[in-house]
Amino acid sequence: MLNFLIKNGLIFDGLGSPAFTGDIGIKQGQIVAISPHLSLEAAQVVDASGFWVTPGFIDIHTHYDLELEIAPGLSESVRHGVTSVVIGNCSLSVAVGEAQMLADIFQRVETLSHRLIAKWLNQSVSWQTPGEYLHHLQQLPLGPNVAPMLGHSAVRAHVMGLERSLTVDPTPGELNQMELIAESALEAGFIGISIDMFPWHRMSGEWRGCTIPSQHAKLPEYACLANLCRQRDRVFQVTPNLQRLASFLDIIALGSGIGQPPLRLTVLSALDAVHNRNLWRVFSPLLWIWNRLLRGNVRFQTLTEPFTIYSDGPVTPLFEEFSTGAQLNSCDSREERQELWASETFRNQFRKDWLNGWRKSFHRDLKLMEILSCPEPSWQGLSFAAIAEKMQQDPVDLFMDLLQRYDTDLRWVATGANDRLEPRLAMMKHPDILPGFTDAGAHVRNLGYYDGALSLLKQAVTTNFMTPEAAIHRVTGEPAQWFRLDAGVLKVGAKADLVLLNPLGLQEAIAPQVEILDPILDGEPRMVKRGSDQIIHSVYIKGVPVVSQGQVSSRLGSEPLGTVLFPSVAGRE
Repeated sequence: MLNFLIKNGLIFDGLGSPAFTGDIGIKQGQIVAISPHLSLEAAQVVDASGFWVTPGFIDIHTHYDLELEIAPGLSESVRHGVTSVVIGNCSLSVAVGEAQMLADIFQRVETLSHRLIAKWLNQSVSWQTPGEYLHHLQQLPLGPNVAPMLGHSAVRAHVMGLERSLTVDPTPGELNQMELIAESALEAGFIGISIDMFPWHRMSGEWRGCTIPSQHAKLPEYACLANLCRQRDRVFQVTPNLQRLASFLDIIALGSGIGQPPLRLTVLSALDAVHNRNLWRVFSPLLWIWNRLLRGNVRFQTLTEPFTIYSDGPVTPLFEEFSTGAQLNSCDSREERQELWASETFRNQFRKDWLNGWRKSFHRDLKLMEILSCPEPSWQGLSFAAIAEKMQQDPVDLFMDLLQRYDTDLRWVATGANDRLEPRLAMMKHPDILPGFTDAGAHVRNLGYYDGALSLLKQAVTTNFMTPEAAIHRVTGEPAQWFRLDAGVLKVGAKADLVLLNPLGLQEAIAPQVEILDPILDGEPRMVKRGSDQIIHSVYIKGVPVVSQGQVSSRLGSEPLGTVLFPSVAGRE
């Protein structure tokens, strides 16, 4: 007897094949039958008439490594149909290294509080090797499936010690030790390795404000890790340094397949940046050269909606790219920030940094930065530039004055990329750009793009820029195939990870981000998405309904449903 028989749904297999109306039989967590009509006994029959039945979505770029230790159900992603996540991105993972050191590397990126970090430190399990970490993951009551990459920052700090990893080059012996650890991780089943060159990612703790360990490496160190991935056809993920254009040349050289097997390389990120409206046009010809002429296997990642970031006064990831902004983010209290603002030297340098347009990645346009809340209620909804005009004050001076006066009582918002529909659709449709880059689990106070797959489907339905079959393939079977994951497809023998969704709900606009006090984070604020309960009827992981009409089951995160995904046996493309 089947556990579930899902009848009369419009079935999308995740491979881009034409959808068809049919039934799916589930038994002991697996799909055992798919047919236009099944006459099998089942403990429960689900009438899916009028619904789409799709594979569970795959989120290819998350930072859930620490949250998995606190709340392995990852309900914020699962409620939007995500049943598989890739972790260990941007060189950040907890696979090796001493717990406090890892916390210092992670905290500023994930914006988790010291209290939550302490909670993780107090309950963290001791593991000594990447293989032991994978075993630990397999013991957790995982909600979605987890595909781990090995983070270079963790390995570098573990081998060299944190201080040396941030200040000097490795010795030949240390480089060899990093290589051995990385090799053992790939042998144990990690799907790849991630490195990071992006200067927004900084340390907390004793070395607060310093960029994370991976950014202090040189090309030979990166190339050593890339070659390990090349030899085993594993994923190599990199974030370039926008302030050092030579980093792109290094990455292009790493990704070349001339005279050697291609490197399965994924790069962050393809975006339509507000500060440079022509930048998005570069990605298509660059990828053509890279993948056709240089015989690479490169995939950029893009966000499926406008890249909007929320900020608490002077505490924001948008300030990490310039020195005085990073100083403000390094302060532990309002009093420390007030001391900085009291210095005329600091204010002058902040102005200089703010107006410096050299290779910036955030536009810093005060006309496009809007106040959400502050002690002066009449300013809510106005831009800083509009308030400056009203006050007959220089905009940058007013901006600094408000940051100093109100500190984190001032909440503001800015959109830095992907706000235009046409470029966004073009990037989401490009065959060498994967829709992803949600950053789920990172910057929890600043952004929440947990519904990235649904945002893509909404735009496919409302604009017809791609068929529903193609759109679903882009967030299920296609990333599964490229990342070499056994997921994202509805077929007999596959794990029963699937979504029932109401296509009428896809006519709605992209959902806004909202702030909640998240019980998973002990009541701390978090930016999330809501409204998917109008689309998602139910989510199944391992044949278990874990979300139903917006309600998250207590089974999610309390019993093992997801698995650790190891690289599939699929050959090279």
